[in-house]
Amino acid sequence: MVKEDPLEKLERKQAEKKSNGGLKAVMIAMIVVALALAAALYYVMTTKNKLVDELNQEKEDLTEQIQALQSDYENLSSEYDTINAQLDSSREEIAQLVDRVKKTEATDRAKIRQYEKELGTLRSIMRSYINQIDSLNTLNHRLTEEAATARKEAEETRQINTQLTQRVEDLTSRVTAGSILKAHNFVMYAYNNNDKITDKANRVVRFLVNLSLNENELAERGPVRVYVRVTDPDGNLLSDGRGTTFTFGGETLEATASREVDYQGKEVDLGIYVNNVESFKKGIYTVNAYTTQAQLGHGELLLR
Repeated sequence: MVKEDPLEKLERKQAEKKSNGGLKAVMIAMIVVALALAAALYYVMTTKNKLVDELNQEKEDLTEQIQALQSDYENLSSEYDTINAQLDSSREEIAQLVDRVKKTEATDRAKIRQYEKELGTLRSIMRSYINQIDSLNTLNHRLTEEAATARKEAEETRQINTQLTQRVEDLTSRVTAGSILKAHNFVMYAYNNNDKITDKANRVVRFLVNLSLNENELAERGPVRVYVRVTDPDGNLLSDGRGTTFTFGGETLEATASREVDYQGKEVDLGIYVNNVESFKKGIYTVNAYTTQAQLGHGELLLR
């Protein structure tokens, strides 16, 4: 066997050592790179999972907000048909939005942002509904109060008118009652052929009824006819043969005699003769005097 040269042996060993050192450095470098890649991959996966969790949480928050708004829409109501129809349409939109959000992946950022905008729009619309309802309720409340006030004023006016009407009627009644003629100094006499007063029945040829119409500023001016009805002791109505009649109290009555005078509001004295009676009997004769408005008075005369 040939012995190796010591110098060559030393060079060979140094070369082998150098070669082994390079391989070791390469391996160390590869290990470092592998560790760095593993660390980077871990960081990426951790970041991705965290981002996905955040997106899922954001989607859940958005879903909860939409569902809360949906509940608000369900609880919102009004007394107005137009607004109720609009509310129904908005409720349908928000129900569809809830369904779309549930079906969309949390990682679809574009759609999630779109849904957030739609949520904001629906919130603005709801605030508009609330403002409209509040305004209409305020207006309705004010109109209700105004209507109540108007009804109260109308009732007060009606009561005042009723009172005024009653007062006018009372005053009219008083004026009407006050305008009715009355009389005083009512007396009846019996006369004989010599125009002397007598109480002997067999001598009487006529009666004279005297009375005075009272002064009355309210009474109607102009001609007034006074009627007398004289009944004999048997209750029979005496007649002067002229067949005079008049209306009193809605009834047509026959008069024994009558006379017309010109009345101007001042006191008027008048006498009415009862003539053309064939005979007079003993007893009490009764006389009543009238106008068409009122009974003026009555009296009696005894014939012997």
